[in-house]
Amino acid sequence: MDDSQRHRLVQSAFHALDHNKDGSINARDLLSVYADTFPTPEPGHAPLDEATANALISIASSYSTDGQDSPSISFQDFQHFLKIHRIEVIPTDKGWTRESLEALLKDLTQVKARISDSLHQESASALSSSSTGPPEPEVSKKKTQEPVIGSIEYMKRVLTSDTVKHLIAGGAAGAVSRTIVSPLERMKILFQASSPEPANYQGVIPTLRKMWVEEGFLGFMRGNGTNVIRIVPYSAVQFASYEQFKKLLVDPTTRELDTPRRLTAGALAGLTSVAFTYPLDIVRTRLSIQSAQVANTKEAQAALPGIWKTMVHIYTKEGGVVGLYRGLGPTLTGVAPYVALNFQAYEVLRSHLTPPGEVAPSVGMKLICGAVAGSFAQTVTYPLDVLRRRMQVTGMDAVSYKYSSTWDGVKKIIKQEGMRGLYKGMIPNYLKVAPAISISFVVYEQCKQILIGKKTTAGM
Repeated sequence: MDDSQRHRLVQSAFHALDHNKDGSINARDLLSVYADTFPTPEPGHAPLDEATANALISIASSYSTDGQDSPSISFQDFQHFLKIHRIEVIPTDKGWTRESLEALLKDLTQVKARISDSLHQESASALSSSSTGPPEPEVSKKKTQEPVIGSIEYMKRVLTSDTVKHLIAGGAAGAVSRTIVSPLERMKILFQASSPEPANYQGVIPTLRKMWVEEGFLGFMRGNGTNVIRIVPYSAVQFASYEQFKKLLVDPTTRELDTPRRLTAGALAGLTSVAFTYPLDIVRTRLSIQSAQVANTKEAQAALPGIWKTMVHIYTKEGGVVGLYRGLGPTLTGVAPYVALNFQAYEVLRSHLTPPGEVAPSVGMKLICGAVAGSFAQTVTYPLDVLRRRMQVTGMDAVSYKYSSTWDGVKKIIKQEGMRGLYKGMIPNYLKVAPAISISFVVYEQCKQILIGKKTTAGM
C-alpha cells in the first residue's frame, strides 16, 4: 500500500468517526459512533464510556504540533495518532460497515488500556524506588518555561501562533475576493447611494458600460485600494475572531457548537470586525461616489482626495469621531445577522456536501456553498446595507437626501422611493456576493491549510 492509498484510508476513517461532520473529532463523536455501532452491549468487550472517550481525545491531542491539549482533534492529529500506535484502518469493500468500525473502535480503546497499564507500572516503579533513594525529577514535555514577554522567543511564539495564521489567511481571503469583484462592488454602491430622481444608474449592463466609457478600466477599480485596505483587516479580524469566539462558546459538556452558539459566534465576529474598520468603510463609500460625480472631468478626477484626505475632511467638517462612525448603528444591526447567517449556512452546506470518506468537499463544491450562503445571508439583511450606505454619504453636499437619524432615513426612503428603495442595487449585489463569498471561503481554507496544516471547515 503506497502513501496516497494509506492517506485516503485514514481520511475515510476520520470522516467515519466525525459523527457531526464538523471537520474534527471529539469525545461526543466517539460516543455517538460507538452507540450506533454497538446498540447492545458486546459480551467480553469493555464499553466505551465518556471517561475513556475523553481520555482518547486527550491522548490524541497531545501529539498535536502546537503542543496544546484540545477538546477535539484535527485530521492531522488523528493521522499522527494512528501512526504512533500503529493502528491500521481497513474498511470493507462497502465502506465503513459495522464490522470495520467495530475493529477500529476496539483498537482505539486498546490504546487507552495500554497507556493506562503503562502509567500504572511507572507509578508502581516510582513507589518502589522511593525506598532506596529520591526519585529522578520528571520534566513534563508541555510544562516548559514560558518565554519572557517582549523577548525574541516570545515574539516568535506570538507570530507563529494559530491566531496570527488565522489573521493572515483571513486577510488574504478578503483581498483576493474583493479585488476580483471590484467592478460589481462599486456598481452596487452607485445604485445604493443614487438619489431617487433623476436615476443616473439603471440596469447592470448600462451601468457597467457607463463606468467604462466615462472612466475606463480605472472606473471599475475606483475605490478598490481603499476597499482592500479596509477588507484585509476586516476579513482578518472576522475570521480570526470567529475562531476564538467558537472556542469560548463551545458547549463544555458535548464539546460541540450547536446552531445558536455558532450564530452567536458569527454575530460577535461581525461586530468585532466592523468596530475595527468602520471609518475606512465610510471613506471607501465616499470615494466611489465622488469619482462618479466628476467622471467627465479629468482635471477633477486628478484632484480627487485620497484615503487620508477624505478621512481628515470627515473628521474636521462633519463632527469628528462621530462623523467617522456615522451609520454605525444600521451597520452593526445588519452585519451581525449577516455574518452569523453566512458562517452558519456555509458550514451546514459544507457538511452536507462532503462526500462519504472525505474530510472536505471539492473546491468547486466549496465555491457553491459560499455562493449560496452569501446570497442567502445578504437577502435577509440587504435593506440594512442600503440604509448604512445612505447614512454614510448623507453629509455630502452633492447628495439630495439628508437624514437626521437611522429611523428618519428608513421613513424617507420608503416615502420617496417605496419599499423598492430598500432593495436598490440588489441584482448587482447578487452578482458580487456569490463570487466574493465563495472565493473568500476557499482562499481562507487553502491559506489556513498551508499555514496550519489542518483540513477543517472554514472558520473551524
